[in-house]
Amino acid sequence: MASITIRKHRESGTVPETLLREMSAIADEIRDRAFSLFERRGRTMGWDLDDWLQAEREVVWSPASELVENKEDFRARLALPGFDAKDLEVTATPNALVVRAESTHKHEGKEGDVRFCEFSGKKMFRRLDLPSEIDVDKVTASLDKGILEVTAPKAMAKRLQVAA
Repeated sequence: MASITIRKHRESGTVPETLLREMSAIADEIRDRAFSLFERRGRTMGWDLDDWLQAEREVVWSPASELVENKEDFRARLALPGFDAKDLEVTATPNALVVRAESTHKHEGKEGDVRFCEFSGKKMFRRLDLPSEIDVDKVTASLDKGILEVTAPKAMAKRLQVAA
C-alpha cells in the first residue's frame, strides 16, 4: 500500500493559487478542443453543448468515486487503475478534497512495430465537496490495487457539535 502526499490548504472558502491555475488551464484546453470540434463540423450551429461535453471527455477523466461520512470523518475512495502513487496529488482544503493525476504512454520501439494501441496518457481531476469542515492537518491518503482511499477527519468543533 503506497502512501500519498497531501497538499494542505488551511484557509476556508479559498482555493490554492496553484489549483486555480490548473483548473483554468483545463478549462482553456476544453474550450479550445470544443472550438476545434465546432470547426471540424463546418461551424454548424446548435451542437455547442455536444461539442463541450465531448471536449471534456477527451481532455479530462473523472474516475468512479464514493464519499462516505461517519461520526468522526469522511472517507473517499476513487478507482484509479493504472496510476502509481507518484502520479497522484491530493489537495485538502477545509471544505473539499481535490485529486489530480496524470500519466503518459509512449512507445519506445523496443517491442516491435505497434500496429494497434488504445493506451493513452490520462489526465484526471476530481473535486469532492464536503458537507462540513475537516481537519486538513490530519488528512491521509493511500493507494492500494488501483483504489485511492482518502481519510479526512472532521474538524474538532464540528465533531463536538455532533456529539452534543
